[in-house]
Amino acid sequence: MKTVYRKIRRGSVLPDSPLDVSPGGPRCQRATNFEDQLDGDACKEAMSLLNHATDKSQIFQKMRQTFQHRQKLVKDRGSSVDILSTFQRFLDTKGLVDQDFTLLFDAELSTRLLQKWDTFFRPNVIKEAKRLSSTAELSQLLLSAEGDLDEARVSEFSQTQPSDDVDQTMLGEITTTSTDIGKDALSVSARESEASGSRIETETDKERDVASTEAGPAEKETESVEVETTEVEIQSREAPGPAEKQIQIMNYFARPKSKDLSLFFQYHPQQTPKRTLPYIFNSKDGINRSWLTYCEESHALFCTVCLAFSKPSAFEGAFVSGGMQSWKHVHQRIEEHERSRIHQDCAEAYFLRAHKGDIESRLRGNQLSLHQEQVRRKRQVMDRVVNVVKVIGKQGLSYRGSEFEAAYTLEDRNVGHGNFLEMIILLSMYDPCLQQHLTECIEKSKKQHEAGARGRGSLVTLLSKDTINTVVKVISGLIREKIATEVREAKMFSVQIDTTQDITSKDQCSVILRYVTDVVHEKLVALVDCEASTGQYFLDLLKETLTRLNLDVSCCVGSTTDGAANMQGSYKGFSSFLSEEAPKQIHVWCYAHVLNLVLADTTGSVIQSASLFTLLNDIAVFIRESYKRMKKWEETSTDKRHRILSPIGQTRWWAKDAALTKVFGSFGRPDNAMYVDLVLTLTAIQLEGSMKPTARAKAKGYIEGLLKFETILTAQIFLQIFEHTSPLSKYLQTSGMDLLTAHRLVVGTEDGLKKCVRDFSCIKEAAGKFVVWANGELLEKEDCEIEVEVALPEKRFKKKKIMPGELAEDEPLAAEKDFEVTIHNVIMDTVTQSIHERFAISGKLCSDFACLDPKNFPEVRDKGLPGSAMQNLSSCLIKFDARATTETLQTELASLATQWERLKLSPIEEYKVRTSRENDSPEGTEDGDEEEPCDAEGPELVNVNCSMCKNCAICVYLILAQYNLLTNSYHVIGLAYKFLLTLSTTQVACERSFSTLKFVKNRLRSTIAQEHLEAFMLMATEKNILMSLDTDKVINKVAETSNLLRRQLMF
Repeated sequence: MKTVYRKIRRGSVLPDSPLDVSPGGPRCQRATNFEDQLDGDACKEAMSLLNHATDKSQIFQKMRQTFQHRQKLVKDRGSSVDILSTFQRFLDTKGLVDQDFTLLFDAELSTRLLQKWDTFFRPNVIKEAKRLSSTAELSQLLLSAEGDLDEARVSEFSQTQPSDDVDQTMLGEITTTSTDIGKDALSVSARESEASGSRIETETDKERDVASTEAGPAEKETESVEVETTEVEIQSREAPGPAEKQIQIMNYFARPKSKDLSLFFQYHPQQTPKRTLPYIFNSKDGINRSWLTYCEESHALFCTVCLAFSKPSAFEGAFVSGGMQSWKHVHQRIEEHERSRIHQDCAEAYFLRAHKGDIESRLRGNQLSLHQEQVRRKRQVMDRVVNVVKVIGKQGLSYRGSEFEAAYTLEDRNVGHGNFLEMIILLSMYDPCLQQHLTECIEKSKKQHEAGARGRGSLVTLLSKDTINTVVKVISGLIREKIATEVREAKMFSVQIDTTQDITSKDQCSVILRYVTDVVHEKLVALVDCEASTGQYFLDLLKETLTRLNLDVSCCVGSTTDGAANMQGSYKGFSSFLSEEAPKQIHVWCYAHVLNLVLADTTGSVIQSASLFTLLNDIAVFIRESYKRMKKWEETSTDKRHRILSPIGQTRWWAKDAALTKVFGSFGRPDNAMYVDLVLTLTAIQLEGSMKPTARAKAKGYIEGLLKFETILTAQIFLQIFEHTSPLSKYLQTSGMDLLTAHRLVVGTEDGLKKCVRDFSCIKEAAGKFVVWANGELLEKEDCEIEVEVALPEKRFKKKKIMPGELAEDEPLAAEKDFEVTIHNVIMDTVTQSIHERFAISGKLCSDFACLDPKNFPEVRDKGLPGSAMQNLSSCLIKFDARATTETLQTELASLATQWERLKLSPIEEYKVRTSRENDSPEGTEDGDEEEPCDAEGPELVNVNCSMCKNCAICVYLILAQYNLLTNSYHVIGLAYKFLLTLSTTQVACERSFSTLKFVKNRLRSTIAQEHLEAFMLMATEKNILMSLDTDKVINKVAETSNLLRRQLMF
């Protein structure tokens, strides 16, 4: 449009010169600043949605959000030709051009430009378009522009829907929006011409003379005709002028030709302002008669629809032939014409034309409407299907049955069709849309089955296993895409990797990524069937997984594994190979595994401790392996929660504490212990004559072991140890912990154990209290003569013969003192020494981050930082931000330490953490088998609302983020806290995924394919992402997988 306007003003433009020869123009780089503009994948997704959206408000919203991207395409010569094929909604949705004009210019200027479109710009744009290289799309656009359809008049007349019997009031209800716009355009154009001193007429003549000296004769002639034509068309709507002598114009008050109908309806109706004829163009009801037009030259009234569509042979009334010039009884004449049959037929013809009422258009329109309705119904059904798949994946259920999946079997409610089809059948009972679809599928499938056809043929039910597998695949892909997008935004991540055997003895490797956005995330991204167990293989597996997510392995800042040689070996371990790809990555030995090793060292330090836990495990297995013994337990137990004994697994971090606490209660508090119930149950089994002798003998031996005072003392020692280690173990099983807090708890646990390392008197007191309680409970039972030992039995020692000259005599220690020295002290020394040595390496790592701990801020504020502080941290951060030098880190940390007391005074919202809560009956989930593919089952994980302690690294990061200090003031030190929180302390997230694996791949689903297993693991693990997925997006992705589904699900 600007090119046309400049040509009119300058007279001509050389053919070889570019369009934008002066500032401005279509490719001018205007400064634009719009909100909610999309880019990247979000923009592509919006453009894809535009092609299938039916909601007009959504179309306008998405077109507005993609405006800047569209402007970039316009300014790119290579991409500008594809604008209409990329944004096809310009061709079928009115108002989008107006919206783009308003976004690019202001509303006033946009209105002025669009008002001049019909009279000034459109004819000249058509002329310019004819000079372009001919393409199929250009030819179609030109044909549409020059054809019969006039969009402005369609929008004007479409407000009143025609019926079979067009009455006299139908056309009276038509508004005059386009007429008013046309008049405004004329007035605006006239004012602009007058204000500029008629530049279009005067300057054009001058420039034409100048251009004639530079251009050839043919070019002069062409440009002259263009200018003259434009000037005539600008003035033609006001009154015939001198331009009529130069070029022949159309007579708008005679019967138009078919090709001129568009221009005819652009001009009409012409209605004199109301101050001259205030009563002619409105009915008695005040409704404007937009079919009525006025010729000022002949002072006559005409009917536009009759002029355009009446047959020449028909009776031509006054409103057609020469116009109605008799102004006497004018209202009566107008009403008579409105009631005439000719006028009603012509009005109906106009509406048919306005709505593409020819036979071909009607057939295509009906087919299009039918197709859109079918797609809408299919998408409604698919919406139910996707949501059912989400629920099944969220709950970790199987979705297919073993048989009866064919559509013709679905009406048989007496057989099982699998979880998915059963849910669909249940929903169809309350959902009319789904019920209709299901009924149609059953009927069509039955006909095919009765005809002996094999396969589904052309029947698409959207309920087959192939469709559901596609939905599952798309959902898992979207979950990975969501996680990958968040990781790329975070710019750094750490990895947790571990393996376990599933029910089919396949080695499954779980890959977890930890990253920080506004909170700490630990997300499962892959579950891989391992083919080897070497460090190099695990590195290749990780690289392949990251490549699939479009992530760079060099952005990995840390890794967490167990202590196996193939994981943390110095030469061929996974961590050493990963360090070659990411040189600054920090390897952390899982704190939870280390703590488990500490407790394993402690329980195996003396034979008495090993005997204690072996006794508890054997009793639990002994009672659980027989229903008769379990019945005795249920009859004897007085526990209100009906707890049962749990076997002690080899690698379960909570199992020993849970088993010991159930039997002996808490340290010094035996009220909740099941010790007495256990003794009475074993006694009943021993006295039961119907039991096997071997079982009765075992029961007798277990009773003797439980009644020993040595067993009571050993149990109290470990209850005291577990009082310190269990809180640490539970914290290490939380999600989102930070390295500094975890190490601080380790140090606190070690200090607490050191304080009671020689406090044997406390153990004696707790054991004595337990014995008094147990004997009191046993005495209350009838016919019970059992009594717990109240002291250690004295042992008889053989007196050694004193040799000649030997003065010293060997005096044996008392039983109590001997237990203190050989058992108690050894156990306590072992636990304190083991926890110190095994966490020593982690202590060196945490010393580099100690200055980031807010507890050390007072010291930083008062004494400052050492010169070597933050050097190692700077070397890790410099690749993410060149500003992360040692000096900058020290400066920002010193400033933060100074302002910290002030920053933490403001109230901060609570945040959720995922922590462990010990289940009162975790054994209810066990099946009693010896094989346990999962080693993390135990305390229940719950979401807990935590108030900000304002004394840890997480609190510092959240406060800086809330005050928007991470972008400017404390950008570098904020990056340091982000790095710290990204480092994993444990690999418990892997262990949690193994617990999920146990439910997803069980004995009933042991043949599930690896691809489906990974997909269902993602859905069961990342429930929050799963339920937040947009169903329409899932459906669109499913439709893109095949041409058949695309026809069924895309508009």
